[in-house]
Amino acid sequence: MLRAATFPRVPHPCFVLATVLLMCRRTGKAAGFLWLALAVMAGAATAESAYGQEAPPAAAAALPSSAVTFENDVQPLLTRFGCNAGACHGKSRGQNGFALSLLGFDSDFDYAALVSEARGRRIFSASPESSLLLRKATGAVPHGGGKRLEANSPQFKLLRTWIEASAPRTPADAPRLTRVTVDPPTRSLAPQESFPLHVTAEYSDGSRRSVTDGSAFQTNDSTIAAVSGEGLVQAGPVPGEAAIMVRYMNHIAVSTVTIPLSGTVADAVYDALPRNNDVDDLVWKKLKRLGMLPSAPTGDATLHRRVSLRSIGRLPTPTETRRFLADTAPDKRQRLVDELLERPEYADFWANKWADLLRPNPYRAGIKAVWNLDAWLREAFRQNRPYDQFVRELITAQGSTWRHGATVIFRDRPDPVEIGASVSQLFLGVRLECAKCHHHPFEVWSQDDFYGFASFFSRVGHKGEGLSPPISGGEEMIFTTLAGQLNHGRTGEPVRPQTLAGQPLTLGPEVDPREILATWMTDPSNPFFAKVMANRVWAEIMGQGLVDPVDDLRATNPASNEPLLDYLAADFRQHGYDIKQLIRTIMTSYVFGLSSTPSERNVADIKNFSRYYRQRMRAEVLLDAVNDVLDAEEEFAAMPPGARATQLWTYRASSFFLDTFGRPDPNQDPPCERTSDSTTPQALHLMNSPAFNRKLTLDTSRPAKLAASTASNPEIVEEAYLLVYSRLPMDDERQAAVEILSERENRRGAVEDLFWVLLNTPEFLFID
Repeated sequence: MLRAATFPRVPHPCFVLATVLLMCRRTGKAAGFLWLALAVMAGAATAESAYGQEAPPAAAAALPSSAVTFENDVQPLLTRFGCNAGACHGKSRGQNGFALSLLGFDSDFDYAALVSEARGRRIFSASPESSLLLRKATGAVPHGGGKRLEANSPQFKLLRTWIEASAPRTPADAPRLTRVTVDPPTRSLAPQESFPLHVTAEYSDGSRRSVTDGSAFQTNDSTIAAVSGEGLVQAGPVPGEAAIMVRYMNHIAVSTVTIPLSGTVADAVYDALPRNNDVDDLVWKKLKRLGMLPSAPTGDATLHRRVSLRSIGRLPTPTETRRFLADTAPDKRQRLVDELLERPEYADFWANKWADLLRPNPYRAGIKAVWNLDAWLREAFRQNRPYDQFVRELITAQGSTWRHGATVIFRDRPDPVEIGASVSQLFLGVRLECAKCHHHPFEVWSQDDFYGFASFFSRVGHKGEGLSPPISGGEEMIFTTLAGQLNHGRTGEPVRPQTLAGQPLTLGPEVDPREILATWMTDPSNPFFAKVMANRVWAEIMGQGLVDPVDDLRATNPASNEPLLDYLAADFRQHGYDIKQLIRTIMTSYVFGLSSTPSERNVADIKNFSRYYRQRMRAEVLLDAVNDVLDAEEEFAAMPPGARATQLWTYRASSFFLDTFGRPDPNQDPPCERTSDSTTPQALHLMNSPAFNRKLTLDTSRPAKLAASTASNPEIVEEAYLLVYSRLPMDDERQAAVEILSERENRRGAVEDLFWVLLNTPEFLFID
C-alpha cells in the first residue's frame, strides 16, 4: 500500500483528491484509496498552514512554553552549523537557490525560505525524516555544505520535533530574549587542558534556559585556545589569553581563557618591579596573571632613539645623543619627552599619521581641497588642539572646501551612508559598515543602528561643483540644510537620527544633527570615544595596539589589557583630551623603556608588552632618516626645496622610495592602507638603488665631507655610528671599522662603504 512518506513533497489537497478519484475509477478499489486521500489531505492541510500559505498555528493558539519554535530553537541552529554564514546560504544570493539572512538577522525571511519557498519542499510535517532540511543536513542526499549533524543528535531531534509540530513560529507575545551568559566567564587553564562552556539564555519574564546545544562558538586565537562546535575549549601549548565568542540569536557573550606560563614566580618578584606610573602597575598585574616577567630595561642610547622616532619621527643628531648619554639626572627621560613634544617636527609627524585616515585622493576631491585639509591637520597639531575639539570641528564642518579644510571630508564622502560608516570607525572604533546590509556578525549592531547613525549626516548640503573624477577641481560649499532624510536600506522607510545604543531622535529644522552627534560622541560618558584614541596612540608608540586592529573595538575583539585601556582613556579625558599628555604618560612609563630582547619567561609573548616590540620606520620617516644621515635633500613635486617627506600634503607626490616602503597607494579610494611588512624590493632598494647610490656618492654628501675632513678614522667611525644608530660603537665594532678605513687607499670610498653597510642593517631600519 502507498504511504504518505513516499511523496517527495506535500501536494496540494485538490491535487491529491483528483489523483485518488482517478485511481479509484481505474482500479475499482475505492474504499482503500479514499482512506488514503483523507489521510494525506489532512496532513497536507496541516503542512500548508505551517508553510505560511495560511496563518501559522502559533497565530491561532498559544503554544506551550516548552514548544519548539522557529525563532527560539531552529534559527539559532542555522547559525551554529554555518548554514546562514556568508560562505553558504547567508551570502547575498544564497547557495543553489536557497538563501538565508546572514546569521539570522531577518526571521521572517528565513522562515519563508524554509517553509514557503520551492513549493514547500524543504520540510514535510507528515513525515519529518523525509524533509529535505534533515536529509541534506545529515548527508542522506548530496549537499554542497557536507554533513552538518548526526541523525541521532539532539539538534536533529529538535528539528524533527519542530517539523512534526507543523513548523510553529514563536508567538509575538512570548517572552523576549534579553541576554545570553556564558559560564565560566573566565578560566585559567594548564597547557592542553580542556573544559566545557555552558550557555544560558535569559528572557524578559525572568526565565532562564540552557541553550548550549543551539549556540555557535568561535575563538579569536586558536593557537592559545581552540573551541569545538559543542563548546569544548581546548588549551594549546602556548601561554597567553584568548577570547571565546558565544553567539545565540544575535546575542553575544565572551569567555576569557588564560593559559599561564608553566612554573611559578614569587609575588615578591612582581612587587619589586619598578613603577613610574599606573601604566606599569597594570602591565605587571597582567604579566603576573600569565606568569610572565618583563625584559630588562634598554640602554640609554636605544631609549633616546626610540623616544625621538616615536614622538617626532626624526633621528637624534650626534650632538643630542652625546648630551643625553652624558646627562646623569634621574628625570632626564621626562625632560627629553617634554622637549621633543615642543619641537616643530611633532606637528608634521602626527599630522602625517592622521593624513592616512582622512586625506583623500586629490584627483577625486580636488588638489586645492586636499591641500587645504592637510594644512588644517598640521595647524591642529601645532596648536595641540584638544582631541574632542578636533573631532567636533571635523564632524560639524561648514563652509568652503577651499577655505576650511575640515569640510573636505564631506566633499570626499558626500553620501550619508559613506561618511557615517567612516566616522563610526575613525572616532568610535566601531566598524558599523558591517551592519549596512545585515546584522553585525560579531556585535550587537543592527541595520537600524547603522542607518540611524548615518542619518545624522542626512542634512549635509553641497553647493558648487561636485565630484568629477578623475579630476575634480571646483570649490564646494558645505552647509546644513533645513530638511533632509535618509531612507532605510532594507525597508525604504525614512530613518530618524539615532546614537549607538540610543533611541531615535526627533530634531527640528533649527537643530544641526551633527552638533547633537558631536556632543554625544565627546561626552565623558561615551564608552568609545576616548578609548579608541588612547588605543591609537598606544599603538603608534608601543608598536602594537591593546586592541588590534586599532579601530575595531568590540566585545569579541577584547583588549589584551582591558584595565590598562580603561585607565588610558580615563586619563585622556581627565587631561582635557590632550594628545601630548597621553603621549607623555605612555613614554614616561617603565614599560616603554623595556628592551626588545625576550627573556626566558616572555619569549612567546606577542601582545602583553612584557618587552618592546620592534617595528620598521614608516616610509616617510625612513626617507628623512636616510637624508639626515647622508646630509642630502629630496626633491618633491609641489613642495619647496628642503621639504621633508613627513611634510608632504599628498601621496601623489612621486617617490619610488616611499612607494617601495609602503606608503598608502594613491589609486586606492580612500588611500589609507599602509603596509609595514619588510619585503625583498625594500632590501634591494637600499642595496643598489641608483637614487640611493647617488646620495651616497655626491661630493656634498656626508661621507665625502667626513673623508675630506681632518677627523681621524676612529672619529669618523664614531660619527657614523651616532648618525645611523644613535649610539657609540662597541669596541669590536670600532676596531673592525677602523681597520677597514686604515687599509683602504681610497678613504672616501671606504667611508662611503661604511655608511652603505650601516644603512643596510636592521638596526637602522627598525625602531628598537
